[in-house]
Formats: sequence, structure tokens, C-alpha cells
Amino acid sequence: MVIVFNPVAGRRRAHLLWRVLDVLVANGVRLDLAETHRAGHAEALAREAAAAGETLVVAAGGDGTIAEVANGLVGSPARLGIIPLGTANVLAQELGLPFAPRAVAASLAFGRTQPLWPGVAKGPAGERVFVQMLGVGFDAHVVHTLPPGLKRVCGRGAYVLQSMSALFRYDYPTIRLRLDGAETEAASVIVSKGVLYGGHYRVARDATPHAPGFSVVLFDHGGPGAAALYGAALPLNLLARAPGVRHLRATCVEFLGNAPLPAQTDGDAAGFAPSLVVDAAAPIRVVVG
Repeated sequence: MVIVFNPVAGRRRAHLLWRVLDVLVANGVRLDLAETHRAGHAEALAREAAAAGETLVVAAGGDGTIAEVANGLVGSPARLGIIPLGTANVLAQELGLPFAPRAVAASLAFGRTQPLWPGVAKGPAGERVFVQMLGVGFDAHVVHTLPPGLKRVCGRGAYVLQSMSALFRYDYPTIRLRLDGAETEAASVIVSKGVLYGGHYRVARDATPHAPGFSVVLFDHGGPGAAALYGAALPLNLLARAPGVRHLRATCVEFLGNAPLPAQTDGDAAGFAPSLVVDAAAPIRVVVG
């Protein structure tokens, strides 16, 4: 078992990691701890571990670290394990994974898995795998402009503060896209593999993370007022009832000739909107207990 640890994402909860490791070692589990030092390092470490024949690679960190490790495991038989240490831990909550150290250790040791079918964002800069969601528009702008220090100090609340700051600074351009061949427009877009967003908040009511396809949430109204309304509806789990919110299913999402628009995947900045979003060729086996 190789454990890829992000010391930045897990700094405030590092003691939980050590407690998980203590339980594993006490039960005779052989493990190697690999610490990341830069963006993209988790992906490289996971790919090296899979190439070396490791059967279980564990992401210890937040959703961004999990996504990087998943990028490194795509196409290999290695299983993905998760020790949730991040700010929101959306995927861990989506899959119903344990958070208590002993339960996490037992889950990893037992090794029961479920398929997790990632999405792949393709663009001029290459391909990027995401395990929970891809956002284009206002939420991605917030992620791009979020000061790292604010996130470390305020945790999940940093996104709320940055959203309020960005309400009157974002231009809200129209996003043109094609869903399985049908063209449409929106002010913001979330392409989701899972139901949850930003923690335990429901954003995509018909998402299926274990199967191909996406739940695409389209926000038709732009501007500060609409963004504030959507932001207020999210923590109340009322987003599905908000005016101008559409929920569609698609297997292929194309972003059409837009000016450069910010994109985020799994809560991390991901450059500009990709030209194409499709499913990965095959699922990853993720350890769930």
C-alpha cells in the first residue's frame, strides 16, 4: 500500500493521518508514505506506484489530491483508497466513506471496492481527469481567485467570502455548449459525476458516479443578483427549485468557441474551459470498506 500525502491539504488534520497509519501498522499492513511537494506531484507518485505493481494507492488529502491520484491510476489495475483530510471532502461524502481513523484503517485493510467512473476534460493543454465535477463560469472564477492563505485560515468559509467578493468583479459571459449534439447556452455550468458539491450540498439530483454519463447543471441567469441567489439556495439544498436552473443528462459535453473562460475540476483551478468532456475509457476501483 502506497499512501500519497498532501501536507498542505492535511496540515490541520495531520494527526488523523498518523492515527490511521498507527492502526494499519499495528495490524501488520505494509505501507509506504509518499509526500507531495508541488502541484501535479500526487499524479506522478501514483503513476509510479501503479507502474511498480502496487495494487492499492491511497490519496491522503482533499478532493484535489484524490483527483490527482486518480489521474495517475487511470488505465492501471491499481485500486484507489482515500483518507479524507481536505476542506470539503466531497467525494468521500458522496461515496459514504468513513472519517473516524479506526474506521478508515479498517476500510483500507478490508479492501472492498466499487467502480468510480471519472470524467475527462480535453483541451489544447491536454487531458485532465476529474472524479466529482467540472465547473465553468462563476464558481470556477471564485476558485481561480481564491487566496491560498484565506483557504488555510477559513477552510470552507473561504469560498463564501471569495464568492461575495467576486459578485461584482466577474463579467458573467454567456457560455455556449453542446450536450450530446444539442446546442444551448448558460451563464454558468457544472458537469457533475456526483450529487454533492462543496461538501454535503446537493447540486445534481440524478448523478451516477459509478456509471458513464454526466449530470449537467445549467445556470441560465447571470449577474450578481442571480449568483447571490444560487449561492444562498445551495446550502439550503434548494438549488433544484431556484429559477433558471436546468438539470440535463449527457454523455458528451462540448464547449463551443467561447472566449477563455475559467474552469475548475474537483475544487482546483483547471485553466480554461475544455473543448470536450467525456467519460474515461474505464472505471477506477475505489475502496469503500
